[in-house]
Amino acid sequence: MSDAGFTVFIVDDDDRVLRALSRLVIEAGFPTRAYSSAQAFLADHDPVVRGCAVLDVAMPGLDGFRLQRMLSADHICRPIIFITGRGDIPMSVRAMRDGAIDFLTKPVDADDLLSAVERARAVETDALRARGEIELIEANLASLTPRERQVLPYVIAGRLNKQIAGTLGTVEKTIKVHRARMMRKLGVRTVQDLVRLAELVGIDPAEAA
Repeated sequence: MSDAGFTVFIVDDDDRVLRALSRLVIEAGFPTRAYSSAQAFLADHDPVVRGCAVLDVAMPGLDGFRLQRMLSADHICRPIIFITGRGDIPMSVRAMRDGAIDFLTKPVDADDLLSAVERARAVETDALRARGEIELIEANLASLTPRERQVLPYVIAGRLNKQIAGTLGTVEKTIKVHRARMMRKLGVRTVQDLVRLAELVGIDPAEAA
C-alpha cells in the first residue's frame, strides 16, 4: 500500500491527534508532513509534491473548509480528507460536495484513514494522467500550421473536404493534405478520435460556423 512518492500532509491543532495520525501513516509506509495550523501548512506547502491533505475541520484562525477553498481558488488539486471531533451530516455533505475524498470523525479509525489515503492516491494518479494527456495534446496543437489549425474545427464539425475547401476558398486536394498532416501531428486516425481530443481541450466545432 505504501508509496514513497506520495506524501500525506496532516494538519491538526491537537498535538496528540497530530502525533497519532503521523505515526499511523508513517507505519503504513507513506512520507508524512505534520502541521499544527493551516497557516503553517500554507507557509511550507509545495503544490508540485504529490500527496493528499488530512485536515481537521475546526482549527483556530483558518479552519479546514477555508483552507480547502483557498487551495481550490489557487487551482491546486490536492485530494483532501477531513477529520473532525464533532461532525454532522450537513457538514460531511458540504465537504464531499466540494470534492473531499472522505469525512472522518475522531477518534479516527486506522483502517478508514488508510483506505481514504489509498483512494486519494488513486484520484491524484488519475488527475495526473489526465493532465499529462492534455499537455501532450496542447503541445501537438502548437505544432500545427495556421492553415492546419483553421481546418481542425471544420473536420470535427463533420464537414467534407470539398465543403471545407469551398468555405476557405481553396481546392479540395489542398484541404486533404492539410487534414492528413493535422491528424498525423495530433496522433489520431479517425474523426471520432479527433472529436474526443478536441473535447478534452475545449475546441468547439462551432468555431467552423
